[in-house]
Amino acid sequence: MRVSVIGGSTVGEELYDQAREVGRLLAERGHEVVCGGRGGVMEAVARGATEAGGHTIGILPGADRGAANEYIETPIATGLGNARNALVVGNGDAAIAIDGSTGTLSEIALALDAGKPVAGLDTHDVAGVKAVETPQAALEYIESARQ
Repeated sequence: MRVSVIGGSTVGEELYDQAREVGRLLAERGHEVVCGGRGGVMEAVARGATEAGGHTIGILPGADRGAANEYIETPIATGLGNARNALVVGNGDAAIAIDGSTGTLSEIALALDAGKPVAGLDTHDVAGVKAVETPQAALEYIESARQ
């Protein structure tokens, strides 16, 4: 499965570590990671997936593929700014939201509108988002919801 991981562009150490663990678990289970390709949660999840041998796709807001973080294997430059959020969630079969602000909130809404399962780790309290406490629980939820 291809999983969109969405979240804050700047995060503290604890959330960074959680996002990195999400990436590692996704890769170990054979899932691809789609994210926004920049810093914070996006960097952490891509780092965890890369370290575990997984494939990472970064859908960037700007026109420069070189702006992707170093853990993105396939950078996709869009030049769309925040409108690229629809592409981030549109290219996943499910989403995991970690922290985040208004951009993450828009991605959550887009994923829910598309009928995709969304797990949330320390993120917005939105109807339809399954609040979870651990990276493991996030994966268990999206995998069971996609069966």
